[in-house]
Amino acid sequence: MELKENAKKEAVGNSLLDFISVLVKYRWFVIWFVFFGTVGTTVYALLSPKWYSSTASVFIAEKTDVLSAISGLSSLAKGVGAAKGLAALTGGNDEADKFKAILKSGTVTLDVVKKFNLRKEYDYEDDYMYKVLKEWESNLEIEMQEEGNLTITVYSKEPQKAADMANYLVAKLNEVNTRLGVTNAKANRTFVEKRYNQSIEDITSLETAMKNFQQKHGVIAVPEQIEATVKSMSSIYVDLYKKEVEYNVVKQTYGDEHPMVSNTKIEMNELRKKIELLNSGKDASMQDVKLLIPFKEAPALGNEYLKIYRNLEIQYKILEFIQPLYEQAKVEEARNTPSVLVLDYAGPAERKSKPKYSLYLLLGFVVSMLFSLLIVTIMEGVHRLKLSDPERFEKVAGTIRSDLSKFGFSRKK
Repeated sequence: MELKENAKKEAVGNSLLDFISVLVKYRWFVIWFVFFGTVGTTVYALLSPKWYSSTASVFIAEKTDVLSAISGLSSLAKGVGAAKGLAALTGGNDEADKFKAILKSGTVTLDVVKKFNLRKEYDYEDDYMYKVLKEWESNLEIEMQEEGNLTITVYSKEPQKAADMANYLVAKLNEVNTRLGVTNAKANRTFVEKRYNQSIEDITSLETAMKNFQQKHGVIAVPEQIEATVKSMSSIYVDLYKKEVEYNVVKQTYGDEHPMVSNTKIEMNELRKKIELLNSGKDASMQDVKLLIPFKEAPALGNEYLKIYRNLEIQYKILEFIQPLYEQAKVEEARNTPSVLVLDYAGPAERKSKPKYSLYLLLGFVVSMLFSLLIVTIMEGVHRLKLSDPERFEKVAGTIRSDLSKFGFSRKK
């Protein structure tokens, strides 16, 4: 076991020494390759156009509840905010994501490209538009900060132009979002207005039906009148019961021929007639305006009345809900407030943002070092193959020359 570990350590040590020896052998190649690679990358960065960035910072404007400050509206309207009331009907979305979508939309992008002549700035005057748009996307950064503000950063070869484009994007954001908001508010208002008008029509129709019902049957408030009829009828039945008791007592006391018996009997008959008239609806008190409703008609009248009354109450409740929303929708449609509040306008940068020379220097050094080591490894491998196995080397070299000749890279003799 120890022999294997020692052999493994020895192999690692030999590999490291072998690598160092190869590196020393080709040190000047590596040094010059890395030098020229690093210098070339740095020179490229120095000769590349300088890009300047400008950043505008904005806050998403909060929509206030306008209706809550207006007196005379129902408590329902006060509890529904300008953004929440209609959002309950149409749904809502994330404002930050919506603003990013607007700023990256084709409409805004093409507008910026034309207004600031980005084809010329990006050197794509005679090229495809998609290349211009792709370059613009790489020069635009939109970020939502932890503090809640939205930053819009634009890169340009001219400091003032970068600032102008960033501020123009803020203006376009307000313009497009306001237009979309008005369009959405108009659609909401149209929808709510249609339902509001339908509710008004339904209420008018039901009120007419209630009026016709009252005129036809001569009633005003069926439940109350039925209650009055029951009380009146109960009182008459009590009087009739008392008279029947009185009649029996007088009859037993004075006999059938006594005047008091006759009078009591007449009163009993009148009470029975009164009950019959009330039941049939022919009583004088039920003509014109029926203060008392006949018992025979009470179920049908009550059922018909309750149907009309129930539907009317439902429509009143719907109107109570829909009318504040209708007023709210009209306010939203007429509103033209900014979508974002500008925290910081973009200003021209004093120093370039890219290319970063130090980054290019480091990148050139690392990449050229890796490539030089790869080339050195290949060169040393080829050299060792040539010394250790000439036949195999010639076979590999012949195969490579044959493949290159197919592409016109044959060696001239």
